[in-house]
This record gives sequence, C-alpha cells and structure tokens, in this order.
Amino acid sequence: QLKFVESGGGLVQPGGSLRLSCAASGFILDYYAIGWFRRSPGKEHDGVSCISSSDGSAYYKDSVKGRFTISRDNAKNTVYLQMNSLKPEDTAVYHCAAVPWVSCGSRWYAPDDYDYWGPGTQVTVSS
Repeated sequence: QLKFVESGGGLVQPGGSLRLSCAASGFILDYYAIGWFRRSPGKEHDGVSCISSSDGSAYYKDSVKGRFTISRDNAKNTVYLQMNSLKPEDTAVYHCAAVPWVSCGSRWYAPDDYDYWGPGTQVTVSS
C-alpha cells in the first residue's frame, strides 16, 4: 500500500527554520516527482515546491524562493523541505504528494495532477 508520512512541523518564531520530511513506503520514490503543498483554513492547496525524479531539478513558488530548499534522498525513500526565514504567512498544513512523472513539468503546482498524498504536518509561524 502506497503511503506517505510527513514530519518536522511545529511552532516557530518568525525568522526561524524548520525541516519537513516526507517518508514514503509501499513504493519507490525514484520513479516519482514529489511536490510539497500547503493548505490554510478555508483555502485551496497551494503548490510550494516540486523536485523531479530524473535529475533532481527543483521548482518553487515565488514567495518561497531563496528561503525554502527541496531535496530528496532516494536511498532513504524520503524528500525534505528545508524552510528558513519563516514568515507568519507560511503558516499552514504542509502535505507532500507524488505523481509518476520523471519531471515536475510546467504544471507542478496543480494539486489535481498528483495521485498520492500524505496526511500533512502543521507549521505555525508566530511570535
């Protein structure tokens, strides 16, 4: 059974850092592009970042460029999202999701294109 488990969320002050992990079981991440999405109450899923399986190329939402870094460790079947210089507007539940593409592509931010989702981890940025 395909399964994702996200971890690493929590409460952090503005300017702080968190590293989210997305551990997969039941399938091999090598063959999937992996996206990170976030969702705030009353809003739709918002694409934050994506990493390709073919060459590890990464894509980011404009508002997180230079602050967030996505990476993958295929040996551990895990994808990470390093989040630095966090802002209150980054507060949300963060989900990882997988799509059986070798590259994220131009629609990497579209949640409907992803097949498998984790339950999410809460990130709260507040003083």
